[in-house]
Amino acid sequence: MRKQILDLLEGNSKLTPAEIAAMIGADEQEVANEIKSMEEEKIICGYHTLVDWEKMDKDTVSALIGVKISPVRGEGFDRISKRISRFDEVKSVYLMSGASNDLILTIEGESLKEISKFVYEKIAPMDTVVSTATFFVLKKYKDNNVILDDDREEDERIQIMP
Repeated sequence: MRKQILDLLEGNSKLTPAEIAAMIGADEQEVANEIKSMEEEKIICGYHTLVDWEKMDKDTVSALIGVKISPVRGEGFDRISKRISRFDEVKSVYLMSGASNDLILTIEGESLKEISKFVYEKIAPMDTVVSTATFFVLKKYKDNNVILDDDREEDERIQIMP
C-alpha cells in the first residue's frame, strides 16, 4: 500500500487521504496513518509545487554546475556535498558516476551574472574543489515529470504519404 500511496502523491501532492483511499481501495484513516508514518520516517521528505516561472513576470535563471572534487580520505564526497547543500542558491546536489564531474548542482538565480558570481566566489574556492563547469538552462520543456507549455492543439503525429 505504501508504494501505491507514494506513486500517487509523487504525481500529485495535493491528493487527500480520502482521494487516495478511493483510488487504491483502502480505508481513509489507514491511508492518513501511513502518510503520517512515512513523513515521520522521512520517506516523504516534503511536498513540492512546480512553477513555470516563464509565465510570470519574474526573471529566473537556472543552471547545472558540474563540480570536480578531490575527495577527502575517510570522508569521500560527503563533507563537501553537505557544505554545498547548505547554500540557498543550490536547489539540488547529485553525486555522479561515469562523468567527468563528481557532483552536479542545480542552481537558481536572478541573472547569469548572479549565478556566475556564486560559482566563482563560493563554490570554486572551496578547498577540495578542483574545477567547475557551468551550463545555463535556456528553456525547460519538462520538469519533474511535467511537460511545460503543453497547450498544443494540432496533431503532432508524423504524416504518412501514400
